[in-house]
Amino acid sequence: MSAGGSPEIVPFDLARMFLGDVPPLFLLEIVFRTSLMFLWLVFLLRITGKRGLAQLSPLELAIVIGLGSAAGDPMFYPEVPLLHAMLTLGLVVGFQRLLAHLVIRNETVETYIEGMPVELVRDGVMDPRALSRANLSREDLFERLRAQGVRQLGEVSRAYFEQDGNLTAFMRGDAAPAGLPVVPPWDLEPPPHLKVGTRHTGEVACTSCGTLLTPSGALPACPNCACDTWTPATTDPLGDGGGKGGQKGQGTGEGGGPGPLGTGPG
Repeated sequence: MSAGGSPEIVPFDLARMFLGDVPPLFLLEIVFRTSLMFLWLVFLLRITGKRGLAQLSPLELAIVIGLGSAAGDPMFYPEVPLLHAMLTLGLVVGFQRLLAHLVIRNETVETYIEGMPVELVRDGVMDPRALSRANLSREDLFERLRAQGVRQLGEVSRAYFEQDGNLTAFMRGDAAPAGLPVVPPWDLEPPPHLKVGTRHTGEVACTSCGTLLTPSGALPACPNCACDTWTPATTDPLGDGGGKGGQKGQGTGEGGGPGPLGTGPG
């Protein structure tokens, strides 16, 4: 016995490590507990619907966390009654079904639970404040656009950060103007930077928001976001002539298929 009256722990005691202080027959009870809780979880998840099993909204993610927390302990703790855990799990799923019903019937509840889509790009120009609201950086946006075959922002008519966390983009088509280059990734090959006051001939794009400017003299600060850095605008950063066809017109990547704005305003 230790000084505090509790049993002294013997290091590397295999019986303690593998069985603890319960009889070996309790292993069969764990098999029964785990099987019962697993089947109960499968039944409850089936009730939540197919969407809950495929693509999780914030509400459904909270439900999954709650289910996992409530289902784990009764599987192997002998002092946790199974009926108590099953009732807890049933209540969690019941609340989920109630909230799902309210989300469908009440737009205010839907907005509070699932949020609203955020417009990140309009006519080739990013909205830095929208990026901040969506908790995305410029690099995050560029990564998602590259996955859809976008080479420069001028190709994008609209880009929305959806409620489920996906990005939906609508392209301008073959007549897209020049814009801020998205490829190569800036971490690997940053574009040339032109500071305010530099003299440059040709169209430039703001490195912060993508606003286009054809300077008549020294470069000013960006009129849209006050950024002091520009880069030459481009129609095809990779220079292979493939910047406006193929896969860009086919997809919205994570957000779904092509939409009605596919030829968007130029």
